[in-house]
Amino acid sequence: MMKQLARLVKGVRQLFGDESFLGGIHKIENLVSKILSIALIIVILVSLYDLVIILSTDLLKEPLGFFNKTLIEIFGLFLNILIALELLENITAYLKKHIVQVELVVVTALIAVARKIIIFDPKQYDKIDLIALAVASLALAASYWMIRKMNQK
Repeated sequence: MMKQLARLVKGVRQLFGDESFLGGIHKIENLVSKILSIALIIVILVSLYDLVIILSTDLLKEPLGFFNKTLIEIFGLFLNILIALELLENITAYLKKHIVQVELVVVTALIAVARKIIIFDPKQYDKIDLIALAVASLALAASYWMIRKMNQK
């Protein structure tokens, strides 16, 4: 009985030892990243399908070539897909190198802020909101510039 208890304690120590524990965390991170990738691919495909349906129905309606939705809304759909692709690139880069690439994250955030600026509706939001978006884009652009400068060295 004592030998079995000693083996159990030794097994638990090995299981929760630094190497084993970190290896388990690494496996879980990989699994979560792969699940997120699959989910994001599904979101991208559904968004692309939605965009194709909207474009085809609006393009083929009378009068030919005039969109029922505003062009800004259509650009927003395009940019949503672009942002999702950038997020997928972030996850893929993480799976390859097991580090979060800050440059990719900043570029994704910059695209997201640019999307908000492009589809900004002054009737719906206050001017302070536009100023906040401008400040955010300047901060992200400065961050991106600093990261690029540091990576060149």
